[in-house]
Amino acid sequence: MTALDRQTMRVAFQGEPGAFSEAAAIQLLGERIITVPRATFDAAFRAVPEGAADALLVPVENSLAGSVVRVYDLLLESDLGIAAETILPIEHHLIGCPGATLQGIRSVASHPMALAQCERFFSTHPDLKRVPAEDTAGSVRDVISGGDKSAAGIAGRRAAEQYRGVILAEDIQDNAENFTRFVLLVPEKDAAAWLSSEARKISLAMRLAHRPGALLASLEPFAKHNVNLLKIESRPIHGHPWEYQFFIDVEAVAVARLDQALTEVREATSELRVLGRYAAASR
Repeated sequence: MTALDRQTMRVAFQGEPGAFSEAAAIQLLGERIITVPRATFDAAFRAVPEGAADALLVPVENSLAGSVVRVYDLLLESDLGIAAETILPIEHHLIGCPGATLQGIRSVASHPMALAQCERFFSTHPDLKRVPAEDTAGSVRDVISGGDKSAAGIAGRRAAEQYRGVILAEDIQDNAENFTRFVLLVPEKDAAAWLSSEARKISLAMRLAHRPGALLASLEPFAKHNVNLLKIESRPIHGHPWEYQFFIDVEAVAVARLDQALTEVREATSELRVLGRYAAASR
């Protein structure tokens, strides 16, 4: 895929237009891409095999809330691989209808996670009713379309621009160090076109034999070849009670070191899948 193709590619995401995922896709690939909103993660993952999109942009981890487990489950079931990543600062704004005022707001809608990340704001405005919604941008869309000046939504700045809402209070999130890591998923046949000399980070999924020292044996090759372990997390394997899959992110100064380590890791695991090799994003 050429650089020009990437600028105009169709990228699916979960959420409504104006969502943080859409903002992340544009941050990574530029304003000329065609974004394809889907209501759920399941529907978003179907967009590429259905031919509705060329790639998929999904969140995998938030610095406060942790991993997005549904995305990892769907990634394992798909034929898509990670080609790139980007990190988006999550800034929550209170958004209302044109003419609305902060003093006149009585209810605030948003995704439950967004509501939970704005506890300090709600503690200083205890009379506000919280209304859980499916999506941050969708909550703003519904507020603006409803025209109720006593209702507001919490979402990013892009949602306010998308639906022509008014920002009544800026940056109301509790923690300024709130970031979400997003990955771009492409069909495996297209993954090689995204590789570069900077692609020294690898995401892995591995299963281990049930024997003492299995996890240690699988991790030792990384230390041996000076590969930095960035993240390790276990998830239950569906249909196999009390058995677990490990998700690992590693990075090396040289691709050769990664390859050497992976060769030895394969020997120490019962199953190993490379989910993608890509360049690490800067915050």
